[in-house]
Amino acid sequence: MVKRMEQLLLEFDCSSTSIFSTKNQQQSTDNYFFESAENVSFFFEEKAFGDDGNLRQPKELSINKVGHALHEIEPAFKKFSSSEKFSSLMFSLGYKRPVIIQSMYIFKQPGIGGEVVPHQDNSFLYTEPPTYGLVRRMIRGEEGVSFDRPLPTYDQKDFVPIEVKAGSMVVIHGDLIHQSFENQSSKSRHAYSLHVVDTDGCKWAPDNWIRRKVEPEPLYVS
Repeated sequence: MVKRMEQLLLEFDCSSTSIFSTKNQQQSTDNYFFESAENVSFFFEEKAFGDDGNLRQPKELSINKVGHALHEIEPAFKKFSSSEKFSSLMFSLGYKRPVIIQSMYIFKQPGIGGEVVPHQDNSFLYTEPPTYGLVRRMIRGEEGVSFDRPLPTYDQKDFVPIEVKAGSMVVIHGDLIHQSFENQSSKSRHAYSLHVVDTDGCKWAPDNWIRRKVEPEPLYVS
């Protein structure tokens, strides 16, 4: 997957740019972002560009993430995402009809890897009936996306940092409040992220930012 991503970056034409931010969702979203739900799309770091509008560093060190359909389009990523090993993990967690709703390759670039503010993944990807314990939702409207309520204030001492070895798999519940500080180190932290929704007994909420033209297939049905 790493080698394939390196090739995708080489082939990427950065003349059309879109910047990803977790702080200013309403103003920074566009059709490119919405269409990425079923494409392989590239999003730049907020600090990737200088005042002149040009990249401060090579494009491969400027990308925040690539998403959101790597698991469907790119064979190397699809092989892992649809593997028996991954499906077995979902089954062990009690999923009855798991659907991968989005995938991302996150770079966390050295020096400019942007902060990810405290959030729940279920705020961005939610079903009906709603998930218990959801503190707010990101809603897609005619003018882009916005949240239905302000970001709560969290005490930083309540967050516990977790260190993992390279190559580890981390499983996070969609209601878990988590964050990631800006990467001020000289090393990147690449990660392949999958968001899985159990669609048994529920339906995709219509005001989600992801509005697919083609319904995704479940990994299995039990």
